[in-house]
Amino acid sequence: MKKQLLLFAFSALALTSCNDDDIQGYEMDMMKGDWKISKKETISGKDDKFVIGTSTPTGCSVNDKLEFRTDYYTSFTTYGGTGANCNVVAKVEGKYEYNSETKDLTVTYTGNSAVKYRIVVLTSSEMRIKQLSGNIDQDGDTIPDAEYVTYKR
Repeated sequence: MKKQLLLFAFSALALTSCNDDDIQGYEMDMMKGDWKISKKETISGKDDKFVIGTSTPTGCSVNDKLEFRTDYYTSFTTYGGTGANCNVVAKVEGKYEYNSETKDLTVTYTGNSAVKYRIVVLTSSEMRIKQLSGNIDQDGDTIPDAEYVTYKR
C-alpha cells in the first residue's frame, strides 16, 4: 500500500512539474526563422469577427520578411523596386518578449516604441498575430479595430 501511495505521489509530481519554460521554449522554437506576410486583415473591434478589409502583398513586398531567433532577436526587412528588380529598402532590428501563457508578444525595434501583439495561431508553417496597441477606428463606430497579420514560411 505504501509503495502504491509513493508511486502515486511521484506520478502526480511528475505530471504537475512540467515547466512553463518548456512550453515557452517549444513555441519560441516554432517562431524562429523567416516569415513572409500572406495576408493582412482589419477586423471590427466591436465583435472581433467582422472583416472590414483584407490585403495581400504584391510586387516586391511579397519578399518582405520577419525574422525571429530564440535569443529574443527580431528583424523586419522590406523590399522595393519594379518588376523583377527587387532590393532591400530597409531593415529594422530589435528585441522581442514572449509570454507563452498569455500568447502576448512585445516587439521593440531599435529607436522605436514597443508594439504589443497577441499570437492567435502558431504552427510550424503559419503564424497569425493580432496587434494590441496603436489600433484606430476604421469603420466609424468609435471602437478601435484590430489589425491581424498572417505569416507563412
